[in-house]
Amino acid sequence: MWPTRRFADPSPPAGQNGDGAPLNRFGVFCKSSYLSNPMRMNLKFSVSSPRADRIHYVNEQDVRVLLGRLPDALWSRLRAVHFNDQSRGARTLGYVTTRGRREITLCALPPRIGLTAALHKGQTSEKFGARRGHKWPVLAVRRFMLYYVFLHELGHLQLIDERAPSARRKFADETLAHAFAIEWCNRLWSESFVHADPVHNPPSPSENAALAAETSPSQM
Repeated sequence: MWPTRRFADPSPPAGQNGDGAPLNRFGVFCKSSYLSNPMRMNLKFSVSSPRADRIHYVNEQDVRVLLGRLPDALWSRLRAVHFNDQSRGARTLGYVTTRGRREITLCALPPRIGLTAALHKGQTSEKFGARRGHKWPVLAVRRFMLYYVFLHELGHLQLIDERAPSARRKFADETLAHAFAIEWCNRLWSESFVHADPVHNPPSPSENAALAAETSPSQM
């Protein structure tokens, strides 16, 4: 759990977003409120074309939908999101600019990749719609990049001790960023979110059934 003793819960009152504007019955900020919020309007995005056959698994629209589901207070520091090709052989999935802690970068990855090695203790491939030890479906990679990697990097933007002498102590470290990502992924996936793109929900029963059918008895 995200340590609530250190942080006040930034969630707005039920039925409202951070500005007091109404949410729809699914808890999604109304479009008019989203577009009228200067913080969202001023958020910058940049895209660098990947080399070779690497691809960007998520895009600006994916990130904006995710941010629209979060309380404004969680990403008030965020000023820019970049999509680049600096994964260094898929060893880096994303990172935060150290200076100022205001920008997040997500990295392009190969078109066929398994991310089991990137999981932390307690995480499973199945949570995102993949099989352990196998190449992950594109949808599973997208879920992981958006609802773990991006949330993890957003966790690093959370202010822990404003009076700390260094940025390392002032903002959330790796442990807290991981806890932040797990907490908010679980919160957002605890209820169905109506959206045409399945990346914004956990694997559906049909996905899980197809995944189970692909697993041979010798692999179980």
